[in-house]
Amino acid sequence: KPADQIGQHTLLVQASNQVIGFAEQIQKLKVNLSISGRTHSTFQNYSRLLAVMALHFKCLPTDLTETQINDYLYYLQQQHNTPSETYFKHTIYGLRALFKVENISSDHIKLPKLKRSNKLPVVLSKSEMKRLLLAPDLLKHRILIGLLYGCGLRCFEARNVQLSDLDFERAALHVRQGKGAKDRYVPLSQHLIRGLKHYIQTEKPKQWLFNGQPQANRSGTSVRGGDFDGRYSQRGVQWAITQAVKKAGITKDVSVHTLRHTYATHLLEDGLDILTIKDLLGHQSIDTTMIYLHVAQSGKNKAFSPLDTLYPL
Repeated sequence: KPADQIGQHTLLVQASNQVIGFAEQIQKLKVNLSISGRTHSTFQNYSRLLAVMALHFKCLPTDLTETQINDYLYYLQQQHNTPSETYFKHTIYGLRALFKVENISSDHIKLPKLKRSNKLPVVLSKSEMKRLLLAPDLLKHRILIGLLYGCGLRCFEARNVQLSDLDFERAALHVRQGKGAKDRYVPLSQHLIRGLKHYIQTEKPKQWLFNGQPQANRSGTSVRGGDFDGRYSQRGVQWAITQAVKKAGITKDVSVHTLRHTYATHLLEDGLDILTIKDLLGHQSIDTTMIYLHVAQSGKNKAFSPLDTLYPL
């Protein structure tokens, strides 16, 4: 398999075995990120992409020249199977963090500056969300989609939900160590609570709400469903969403994060104020939340097409 398609744990083992000093360097990065308040998920993202780079060149990323790094970043951009620009972005972030740990001056390696994307998020309509919630054959996947949309969770936050985080009496979910290592509470819908109780009674999960037991797809082959620590894997979540989108007949470019965008947009359209939505999403800055003002169709001066007045219904 190409290096970027191998699992996180396997990549780190391979890079540690094949590249002298990589294990020690990654351990230093882990300690530095931890004491600076970054999440374990951030370390996993950075270490995985740095391992891919180390295996590609068969040397430490810090031993590369500026030309080699630029060629590699260009290679990532040209790869047809590169997951997204997020892969490219996190490779640069990982390198910056590693250079800081090793006290490498920015004058030695000049990494490209990343421009903030001006793209508006893809958002599903309420009718599309209803179809998506009903699409999966497995109860586990229906509850997963309900939680991602109903609570506005990031992918890793949904994977990290433990049974002890569910407070049915207060109708709240405790989201632990979200982005920026921040905790928050989000409301649980009574519809979702009923579904969760049925799912827990039926599937009997133990620690994690979504465990990593592999599920079989329609061809009878095993689906990537388990992470090495027992949680449902990121690829397993992505696969579940992709299959549900296809079955629901939705043609929009939908990812796991689309459900979070849809959550925020629907709340705004339903009249919830932007500051409360910011807190529910766990955003550090209101500027990040303001993007949904450009997507939501609400307010006294709701936009319309002149065709609607030219040919009134």
